[in-house]
Amino acid sequence: MPSVASDATAAGLRPPDRPAARWLILAVICLAQLTVVLDNTVLNVAIPSLTGNLGATTADVQWMINAYSLVQSGLLLIAGNSADRYGRKKMLLVGLALFGAASLGAALAQSPGQLIAARAGMGIGGALLVTTTLAVVMQIFDDEERPRAIGIWSSVNSLGFAAGPLIGGALLDHFWWGSLFLVNLPVAVASLAAVAALVPESTSRGDSLSAAERTPVDLPGALLSMTGMVGVVFAIISGPLHGWLSGRVLISAAIGVAGLAVFTLWELRVPHPMLDMHFFRNRRFIGAVSGGILVAFGMGGSMFLLTQHLQLVLGYGPLDAGLRMAPLAVTVVLVNFTGLGARLIRRYGTPAMIVSGMSLLAAGLAVVSLLGGTGYGGMLSGLVVMGVGVAFAMPTMANAIMSAIPPAKAGVGAGVNGTLMEFGQGLGVAVLGAVLNSRFAALLPLAAAGAGSLPAALARTRTDAERTAVHHAFASGIGTSQLVGAAAVFLGGLLAAVLLRRAERDGAGAAPSAPPAGAQPAAAAAE
Repeated sequence: MPSVASDATAAGLRPPDRPAARWLILAVICLAQLTVVLDNTVLNVAIPSLTGNLGATTADVQWMINAYSLVQSGLLLIAGNSADRYGRKKMLLVGLALFGAASLGAALAQSPGQLIAARAGMGIGGALLVTTTLAVVMQIFDDEERPRAIGIWSSVNSLGFAAGPLIGGALLDHFWWGSLFLVNLPVAVASLAAVAALVPESTSRGDSLSAAERTPVDLPGALLSMTGMVGVVFAIISGPLHGWLSGRVLISAAIGVAGLAVFTLWELRVPHPMLDMHFFRNRRFIGAVSGGILVAFGMGGSMFLLTQHLQLVLGYGPLDAGLRMAPLAVTVVLVNFTGLGARLIRRYGTPAMIVSGMSLLAAGLAVVSLLGGTGYGGMLSGLVVMGVGVAFAMPTMANAIMSAIPPAKAGVGAGVNGTLMEFGQGLGVAVLGAVLNSRFAALLPLAAAGAGSLPAALARTRTDAERTAVHHAFASGIGTSQLVGAAAVFLGGLLAAVLLRRAERDGAGAAPSAPPAGAQPAAAAAE
């Protein structure tokens, strides 16, 4: 059976001649990746400035924030497929150029519409960067070094989410709101030069084929995947603001689910699919996918709950809350940069690391729920435990997903990984937010019954006892939803580990071979 490394060589995925160059390339692509992740959260602290300086309405601000993630999530699979087809280095350069140009446009925007359009452009560049950076990691690192490299790449995501509000707040203390985007320009320019000089080129079919010799582009699949993902993500984004049963959310969700269903049917029948659905017959792939969704579920839901816990239960301001969440990201960075997770993977194997990581993530959530209700001390210990769990589980999941897909399809694998992260995080916010609201509503005193939020409930109270009861109801809702999240993550870890262990035992964990040129999937050939 050929190894992943030998498959990579056959597909044109050869490590650079100088071993030291690999880590320099990793540093470059991690810097590019950091800017992409930062821009998911950095704009949240600029809402007052945008409202005052640009005259933005509440709806404008929502679109300024969401246009980036909405476009990015809708294009991840397409971006990954383009990287495999046209060259990962080439698409990385295009992504950096688009991201830099759109960042300049955002910094110079004079109206809400201009800023929304620029943010959408940044989302296109971000989709290319998210997929190509991980594909390049798979390209330049061998089996032995890859877990550590993916761990470092993964830790950049955690660092970016935690550092976004802090960096944004620091910039706004000294400069105007456009500085949030202007800082991307030197990073984009430096990364362009470094990528052009250092990163080797590769495509799914090697570099010798002309464009005319490549398989046809799956345009219907691209449109269907984009429609499905945008619909689902828009429903998840809109749910907390407009209500999960509102017409906007239900219609968007229905369009998204229908789009993804038709996409699946199309990909099973088209001769040259953008995403080969037969990957989902691979137990290793299924185990990694299920675990990846639930790791993202736990991370997305916990970040949503922790922010409210710190501000609305413990009473910290936005900047103080951001600082107090930093230990989670710092722990992830320390564990991955020291290579501890990579060493443990080699020693104990993927299933054991997934069980350990997700159990620790679940335990951390439970600690925060049980010990963090009255002060930050109990929460701090839970955040550290969560950080260790994320550092163990998330890179292991990413490596398992990428290893279950042929190296020639590394871009598509990265797109799948990014899509799972977006979907899992949104699902975590939706489900755990619903648990929070349900528990909160059930415990509200009679005077505040029917209120849909903590401020609305407090506005209806008249006595100190009623206000205390409302705060207690909200704190209880936070704690209950964290425990539900902990249970889901723990059970998901067990499920993923069992599937991966069976795949290893039955010999089904090997990466499926890429189909030969012109070959049809089994479903299409049978017709």
